[in-house]
Amino acid sequence: MAVDEREARTAPATIRTRGRAHVVLPAYNEAESLPPLLRRIAEVARTEQITAWVVDDGSSDGTAECAHGVSGVDVRVVRHPVNLGLGQAVQSGLRAVLEVADPDDLVVVMDADDTHDPALITALRAEIAAGADVVICSRFVEGGDDATAPAFRRLLSRGAAVLFRRVLDVDGVRDFTSGFRAYRVSLLARAAKHWGERLVEERGFACMVELLLKLRHCRPVITEVPLTLRYDRKQGPSKLKLRRTIAQYLRLLMRDRLAPAPYRPL
Repeated sequence: MAVDEREARTAPATIRTRGRAHVVLPAYNEAESLPPLLRRIAEVARTEQITAWVVDDGSSDGTAECAHGVSGVDVRVVRHPVNLGLGQAVQSGLRAVLEVADPDDLVVVMDADDTHDPALITALRAEIAAGADVVICSRFVEGGDDATAPAFRRLLSRGAAVLFRRVLDVDGVRDFTSGFRAYRVSLLARAAKHWGERLVEERGFACMVELLLKLRHCRPVITEVPLTLRYDRKQGPSKLKLRRTIAQYLRLLMRDRLAPAPYRPL
């Protein structure tokens, strides 16, 4: 639903953001893809306030060193000594940002394999400034496209979208598994204050759905903008394991059903 359709749930004007965009890039062995992606982010940084946070998740190919070699954008590196998985990389990136960010800033999480277009950061900021708390770059709204992705990934993302839309009560979401999103910092800070280190518990791709499920207790305004997935730019093999990811989704749904909601409004 469009932002202007939800005036009653829109954030007060005092916390609408024009602040810095903190771009979290969870990266595992992305030495080939990371430099061109950071150069694209540097292009956007000519007109946007951006800090890129590369979370090197125990890479063995020099990913962290590549991150320091790109000029034109403020790049900071968070390192895991061993590979902990996508979920913990996202958790480390969010935690690092929340330690320094202002409430008026936004956090953008995107894949580090250069399949996401940083030019969308401007559209994400506009949605946040208009009152959204979470903005999802969606393959499943008008203008979205994932035709360059392998068939099994397209089938998984569509199946997950149908399942989660039917089972979960999260308003405004069509693309539950997209890894390209923006969050209002003040929303993440409220959620992190409640869940602490348990804000992201999943280790794999299910972490993106888990974060949405927990944030829904904060009653966020969620919108989507069209995403054209550029899987044709991806270097190296996919890290998504089909059976493992399906099992993670199913366990997450079961855990969400069994877990009690927060005892007080967040």
